[in-house]
Amino acid sequence: MPPLERGAYSVVRVFYATDRAATGSAVPTEMYGSGRGSMDYGSSEVTIPAVHELGEMERPSVWRFEFREDPSEHIIVARVRRLPKDQFFGEVDAAARRAPDRGALVFVHGYNVDFAEALRRTAQIAFDIGFEGAPVLFSWPSQGSLAGYTRDEANIEWTEPHLRDFLRDLAGQTSVGTVHVIAHSLGSRALTRALAAAPEPAARGVAVKNVILAAPDIDAEVFKRDILPGLRRAGARITLYASSEDAALKGSKTIHGYPRLGESGANLVIDQGLDTIDATHVDTSFLGHSYFSETRGVITDIREILKSGLEPDRRGGLRRRMSGAMAYWLFPE
Repeated sequence: MPPLERGAYSVVRVFYATDRAATGSAVPTEMYGSGRGSMDYGSSEVTIPAVHELGEMERPSVWRFEFREDPSEHIIVARVRRLPKDQFFGEVDAAARRAPDRGALVFVHGYNVDFAEALRRTAQIAFDIGFEGAPVLFSWPSQGSLAGYTRDEANIEWTEPHLRDFLRDLAGQTSVGTVHVIAHSLGSRALTRALAAAPEPAARGVAVKNVILAAPDIDAEVFKRDILPGLRRAGARITLYASSEDAALKGSKTIHGYPRLGESGANLVIDQGLDTIDATHVDTSFLGHSYFSETRGVITDIREILKSGLEPDRRGGLRRRMSGAMAYWLFPE
């Protein structure tokens, strides 16, 4: 839904579905932990400061002598409200109806992300792309720590049927007209397998218009052999953002011994039914793993995908390249 202006900041309402275990805490940022739980639903209010810059996740910094959250300066989770399942889908439906296409944007976060960070990221993405419908976070029990990778891998496999059921319920219990899904890093594993699980879109029970895979931490060969055929049958546009400057995926490749889907360079995956975009040349953070939400070029490209539905050749920031008979695109230097 459109953000509500409140002076020095705006408020973005983010809906959430999660299989994290509830902690029992009443503190909004601490209501869900890193353990496995049953499905829970709710909504949150996340503030975006008027001074917000596109792609920034404004947080307190001791280097700026900021020791408390200030909604006029920082992105803050101000409120989290648990909702019964039926009420949750009813409110998502009402929010989606405010958009011309009755749209919902589902974000599935990646590795090393806690619940509060996932809410802030969902709000930031929705705000930066000007999304008018219902922003929805699907949050799985990531440990929220660099050392938690192995457990995160186990949990993303465990969460897959919950995500599949959630997407089916989103279609069956609302009148949402258009579903867009963005999955980052490990979150892409659960999303792609959930969408590819059923042989036909009708059997899956959900119609997804856009699937955006941002720095996906998936075995590239397994994706091409086992997952992509099912995604093609889903009928959605599939966009892959990859980079050769992604330190997190380089680490994953070292652990697993095989190329990751989010790599570019010699391992860039180009295939039928896949819009592959090489994001190596965009400005990135130290790890280079969150460029999809932190760089102007990628954010603008995602906004064009969702709002205009333009083919990559018609989106201003991209350049077409060929690999044999197959096309891919890149952000120029």
